[in-house]
Amino acid sequence: MVRVGLVQHQNLVLDKCWFVVRIKGLIMKKVFICVVLLFAVVSLSAQMTVSGILDSTVAFNAGAADSPNFSYGIEEYANIRFQSRLRDSKGAVHGAVNLIAASGDYAANAALMAGYASLAAPVGFNSTPYVAGQNFISAIELERLFFRLRGEHVDFDGGLMRLPFGYGQVWGPSDFLNPRNPLKPDARPRAILGGAFTWYPIDELKLLGFYASPRDAFSNEGNGSFFGFSMDRHWENSSVQTLYSFEIPKTGSANGIHRIGLSLKADIEIGFVMETLYTYNHEAGTDLNGLSFSVGADYSFADGNLMVLTEYLYNGHESSTAFNLESNILGQQNTHNIYAGITWRINDFTSLNSALIASFDSISYVPFVSLNHELFQGATLTVSVQVPFDNDDFYGVACTARIRIRF
Repeated sequence: MVRVGLVQHQNLVLDKCWFVVRIKGLIMKKVFICVVLLFAVVSLSAQMTVSGILDSTVAFNAGAADSPNFSYGIEEYANIRFQSRLRDSKGAVHGAVNLIAASGDYAANAALMAGYASLAAPVGFNSTPYVAGQNFISAIELERLFFRLRGEHVDFDGGLMRLPFGYGQVWGPSDFLNPRNPLKPDARPRAILGGAFTWYPIDELKLLGFYASPRDAFSNEGNGSFFGFSMDRHWENSSVQTLYSFEIPKTGSANGIHRIGLSLKADIEIGFVMETLYTYNHEAGTDLNGLSFSVGADYSFADGNLMVLTEYLYNGHESSTAFNLESNILGQQNTHNIYAGITWRINDFTSLNSALIASFDSISYVPFVSLNHELFQGATLTVSVQVPFDNDDFYGVACTARIRIRF
């Protein structure tokens, strides 16, 4: 009787799990149908444009150390963007939606991230947009949704959008609202919910004031909100940007967090860029730990067919490029890092990219190579290889093949 009861209980749990997945699947289908209907309705307007990309990717990994000896993953990813101009052409509505289907390594990584995210997810809310299918997982994700109003000298933007800062090509210390990952240069940065007011006193000068909602979406008192302003000044061969932001006090920063940044770029035979952002948290007693500083240069040879790019980063472990719950990439220590890359345009249809990311402190390296070939107009095949290792361990080889279609 006990065994029969356990079996019945297990069947009941499985039925409930299937029911939950089924319900989630129905919800996702309804959301998808709504998105399609929205596109269909607004596309009837001559003011509407739709574009996007479709990536079909297969990844193979030959593991080492604690990694599996072999693994693979398949992913279908579409980023669909739409724009609708207002009747008087003084503004526009912009949006973008991600459609994802994945299996293998991609599904396992999504499950791992969901496990981490679920620790902070409030009761009643999913930690990720993924739901399980028969032999894949899928997701529909809102990526951008904002409006833009244009005047003769002023603009106003509001909604789910990106607020980019800085001129750096690799590390982006100033881009603290939308952190980059140099290991995935093609990835689109996340959006934030906020607004920006831009004033152009003259053509070469831009003054911007902005607001961004707290990273905790359930902060109904505004704790952790961002306010700030920036100034961009452009000349014929150079540009400068200054930035200041204040984060309203929250847990761990009773006096708020101040961020001040400077970014420079110049085209003087070589392309030169310098970018820095200092993050100050009085409660944490921030010193050089809050500094993120990058400097780099790029130069083209052979009539522009060969380009070299290098960029150095000092990464304070409490800075905008440090690893914590609000940022991304490099670890809980002050580190010195370098990126060096070469792009060779073999012909009008084929290019070869090679790059190395290295940390001098941990003596770790991530070399990667990618070959890009345009199959026909709007479709590109990319084959890439990454080989991460450090002074003690070799972490295997990751190889991906992707066909990207633009429409």
